[in-house]
Amino acid sequence: MDNLFGEFIGTAILIVFGGGVCADCTLKHSKGQNSGWIVITVGWGFAVMLGVYAATSLGAPQGDLNPAVTLAKLLKGGIYTADQAIVTMLVQILGGIVGGIIVWLAYLPHWGATEDPASKLGVFCTAPAIRSYGSNFLCEFIATFMLVFMIFCMFNANNGQFPAGVGPYLVGMLIWALGVSLGGPTGYAMNPARDLGPRIAHAILPIAGKGGSDWGYSWVPVAAPMVGGFAAYVVAKAFGII
Repeated sequence: MDNLFGEFIGTAILIVFGGGVCADCTLKHSKGQNSGWIVITVGWGFAVMLGVYAATSLGAPQGDLNPAVTLAKLLKGGIYTADQAIVTMLVQILGGIVGGIIVWLAYLPHWGATEDPASKLGVFCTAPAIRSYGSNFLCEFIATFMLVFMIFCMFNANNGQFPAGVGPYLVGMLIWALGVSLGGPTGYAMNPARDLGPRIAHAILPIAGKGGSDWGYSWVPVAAPMVGGFAAYVVAKAFGII
């Protein structure tokens, strides 16, 4: 139960900080409007780090916050049963919904002031810079593969035992690196809970002047990360990293 509560709160906090930086940089009259991609990628790096710290402080020993990471750890063994992994993934998505609701509340006056519905949707979920489902899937696959593969590499015994509390910081740096390197084509979701949870929040919230929730694209940031996480496990296992 502690693991589920930690994953729920940690994922909600991930979205509060991650969706929050998107809102800050995008919504009209925000102090941070037009701050740019570097600010967004830094914000998401901090978001992951802080979400993991929150999750682990509440009893979640892994602090995955991401169904693709949970899947890879399930395959690795010794952490989850299949039932536990599935429930953890569902809780992560619920946390993403709650995080999206909190971001909406924090920026409440700015939704009506922002004319562009796509900008509002972009606070909650990802969209491709160039819509090409095959290429978009490939980019999300590569980004998530690198996320999970590098997590396995960083915590490999050959890199030594990190002091307590250092791990989330290193993963946050990894998220920042992925954003500036691979985030341009699709906004680097890499996490079904990060994308689907807030997208659901966008769909159900009475956001002033919102458009559709782009369900036609929504399968890409869900399916591609799961395939990428699976592939990262296979390669890391084949290379003897795990």
